[in-house]
Amino acid sequence: MITPDISQRIWDTRYRHRKGGKIRDVTIDDTWHRVASALATAESQHRAVWTERFQNILQDFRFLPGGRIQAGAGTGRKVTLFNCFVMGTIEDSAPGIARALREGATTMRQGGGVGYDFSTLRPQGMRARGKNTNGPGPVACLHIWDTMCATVLSTGGRRGAMMATLRCDHPDISAFIAAKRAPEKLLHFNLSVQVTDAFMDAVRQDADWPLIFPAAHLEGEGETLLREFPGQDGAVACRILGRVRARTLWNEMLHASYDRGEPGVLFIDRINRMNNLSYCEHITATNPCGEIPLPPYGACDLGSINLTRLIREPFTPRARLDHDSLEQIVPIAVRFLDNVIDISRFPLPRQQKTVLQARRVGLGLTGLADALIMLGLRYGSAASLTFAEDVMRTICFAAYRASVALAREKGVFPAFEPERYLAAPFIRALPADIRDGIARHGIRNSHLTAIAPTGTISLLAGNISSGMEPAFAPSYRRFVLDQNGHKVPFDVVDHAVQQWRQLRGEATALPDAFVAATDLPVTAHLEMQAALQPYVDNAISKTINVPENCGFSTFAQIYDAAYARGLKGCTAFRPSALSGAVLTSATPGTLALHCCAAARGAD
Repeated sequence: MITPDISQRIWDTRYRHRKGGKIRDVTIDDTWHRVASALATAESQHRAVWTERFQNILQDFRFLPGGRIQAGAGTGRKVTLFNCFVMGTIEDSAPGIARALREGATTMRQGGGVGYDFSTLRPQGMRARGKNTNGPGPVACLHIWDTMCATVLSTGGRRGAMMATLRCDHPDISAFIAAKRAPEKLLHFNLSVQVTDAFMDAVRQDADWPLIFPAAHLEGEGETLLREFPGQDGAVACRILGRVRARTLWNEMLHASYDRGEPGVLFIDRINRMNNLSYCEHITATNPCGEIPLPPYGACDLGSINLTRLIREPFTPRARLDHDSLEQIVPIAVRFLDNVIDISRFPLPRQQKTVLQARRVGLGLTGLADALIMLGLRYGSAASLTFAEDVMRTICFAAYRASVALAREKGVFPAFEPERYLAAPFIRALPADIRDGIARHGIRNSHLTAIAPTGTISLLAGNISSGMEPAFAPSYRRFVLDQNGHKVPFDVVDHAVQQWRQLRGEATALPDAFVAATDLPVTAHLEMQAALQPYVDNAISKTINVPENCGFSTFAQIYDAAYARGLKGCTAFRPSALSGAVLTSATPGTLALHCCAAARGAD
C-alpha cells in the first residue's frame, strides 16, 4: 500500500515507471517487482528465487534502495543506478577544466550527482609556469559548474546535486568559505573544507598556517615545503603563498556555517586513515551528502533498512525490535546492492573500472528516530544510544559476514590484498570470526556500511524520520520539486506521531519519547553519531540542527567536539533569514534545512 499524500506524489513523479506515454507500474507492487526482477538478472542461476527474496525485503518499504535504483532498474532507460559519483582529478589547464566539466555533465545527464575536489586548480590570478595565462581559481570554476548543472536541469536532466571540496591549506580557502554568502549563488552545490589533523593542531596552538600550491605549476621562486597533494605522486615541493593564523581561518569557517549552513568540514586525514583501501587509494572528496568518501571516479551504491517496519507492538511496554527479521534482511540487501554493480550502466568507462575494482556498497538504516519513539526511548538518552549502537553493530557484522559468503560464491573484489586489507583499522576491530573468514575466503565488497540522508525515499515510505536524524517536528510543511523544478508545499505528519494518533486519538498528547530536532541539546546529536560511527566503514550523513537563538560560541563547540569524538565530518545548521529552509514547522519562526535540500538532493 502507498498512501495518497506526499508518498504517493513521490512515487508517482520519481519512481513510477512510464514508457511511451503509458503507465507500466500500476501499483507500488509493480515497482517492487520490476526492481527485484532486474536485480536478479545478475544471478547466474535461481533468478526466480532471488526475485522473490528481493521483492520480499522491498515490500512494505522494509528495505529502501537508493532512488536511482528504484527509478531506473528494469526500465530499459540509459541511466545509471548509482546515486552519486566523485569525479576525476581536475587538471589545472583550460583543456583539463573543459574535460572535467564535460565528464560531470555526462554523469549528471544519466542521473548521477557529482563530487569534486577543486584543490588542484591554482589560486586565482596565479600564472602557470611556462604559460602566459592566469588561473581563474577554484571559486570561479564553481560558478561555471553551477551554470552547467542548471543547464542540464533545463534540458530535462534530473535535479542537480554536487559537492565541492577544497583543502584547508589552499591559498583561495577564504574565498571558498565565503562563496555561498551571496544569496542565490551556487544553489546546486554543497561545500566542504578538507580539514587535516595538522590544521586542527595549529588551531589548538594558535599557530600560523601556511597556504600552499605545488611549485612546479607556478612561475617564479619562493619558500617551499613538502606536502602530498591531489593529482601528484607522493609528497611534492609546494610553494608557500601566504600565511594566516589557523584559529582565524577556523573561525571564518565556523562563522560561514553559523550564518549560511555551509561549508561543512571533512576530517580528511581520519577519512583516509580509516579507509579499508588506504593501501591503494587516496580520498579527497565525497558524494554530495557526505556519506560516501570516494576516490576519483568512485560511485555510491546505497540502501537503507527501515527500522520502523521492524518494531513489534509499538507504544506498549512490550515494544521491541525484531532482531531476527533484521538479520534476515541484511544479507539479502547486501546481495541486492552487489548486483547493482553488475547491472548498472556507467556514464564513463573510468567509473566502471573504479567501481568494479572495489565493489563498494553502503548499507545503512533509516527511520531511527521514529523507531525510538515507538519504543519509548528519547533520542539522545543512554538507552537510545545503546539501542542505536546495537542495531548498527548487527547490520555491520551481518553485512561483513554476508560479503565473505558472497566472496566464496562469486569471488573477491579485484583490489583485495589480504594482508593489507586485514591490517586496516576498521577491519582489525571486527569480530574474530569475520576476520578469519576474510583471511580464508576473502570478501566481495571493500566497504559495506553507510548512513545516507534518505530524504526522498523516507518520504516515500510514509514520511519516516530520515536516516539517523531526529524527528524534525510532529507536523510541518515540506517543499518538494515537481517535474518542472517548481517547489510544491505539502503539510506532513511525522510517521511515528501519525501511528501514535491512530492508536490513541488525535487529541492525545504526544508520547514522552518524542523530541523535535531543534529541542535536542547539541550533545545528543554528536553522541548518536559517535555511537554509530564505529560500525560505519564509509561515513554518516548528519546535519546537526540547532535553534536560531543558538549563540556562536556554543555553535563553534560542535565542530571541536565532532573532531574530538572521532567523527569523519560535521555539518551543523542554524536557521536564519540567510540560510532559508525546505522544512517549515507548524511553530512560527521555526525553520530547518534538510542536509539534502530540494534543489540539491541525492535520492
